Amino acid sequence: MKAAIVDLDTGAFVSDRYRIATPQPATPSAMADVVAALIEHHQWKKPLGVAFPTVVRGGIVESAANIDDSWIDVNANRLFSEATGLDVRMVNDADAAGYAEVRLGAGRGRSGVVMMLTFGTGIGSALFIDGTLVPNTEFGHLELDGQDAEHQASARARQRDDLTWKHWAKRVQHYLEHLEKLFSPDLFIAGGGVSKKAEHWLPHVDISTEIVPAEMANNAGIVGAALVANAG
Repeated sequence: MKAAIVDLDTGAFVSDRYRIATPQPATPSAMADVVAALIEHHQWKKPLGVAFPTVVRGGIVESAANIDDSWIDVNANRLFSEATGLDVRMVNDADAAGYAEVRLGAGRGRSGVVMMLTFGTGIGSALFIDGTLVPNTEFGHLELDGQDAEHQASARARQRDDLTWKHWAKRVQHYLEHLEKLFSPDLFIAGGGVSKKAEHWLPHVDISTEIVPAEMANNAGIVGAALVANAG
């Protein structure tokens, strides 16, 4: 778990990116204690944005594909607000990353249908129409060849199956072609840790839609959370 103070005009960090190991098990109470410690480190007193790998509606956690099941139906806005004394705004982590890229990064100034995809442990997604977010899309869980797409095309799948970048890129291409048929996007933004190594795999992806690497890499989630907190 990590936190930083963000310049909302540029997306740059104006503090260190402070990290604390995720508690195990990562229950609501245990993670609330870590969030409080992160805030104390930064001496932060203003609204707080928290990006989380789950469907979040009205601050309520509604899915647990990659988090502890005890989070289901938890009012995370209230939980973290009580732990920190701050006004808290929860947001899906991929939505946060996409928000940062559309406002300040690779999607800045782009109209039409823009889709941000984060390739990591799973595949996160964020969908924008003329700059407006359609939240909680979770396109990594679309069925592809009889299973969740992220099972085949996530960054973890590349490591699990010991794939070369070229072979993994073909899996990503298959997934992106599926998304093209469903949504006819104008732009894909590829995020997550693999965005920092785009030269190894993006040249092997041959699709109709323009695709660019994210500019903020793994910082995008923090930047997006800060933007969401500021928007209120």
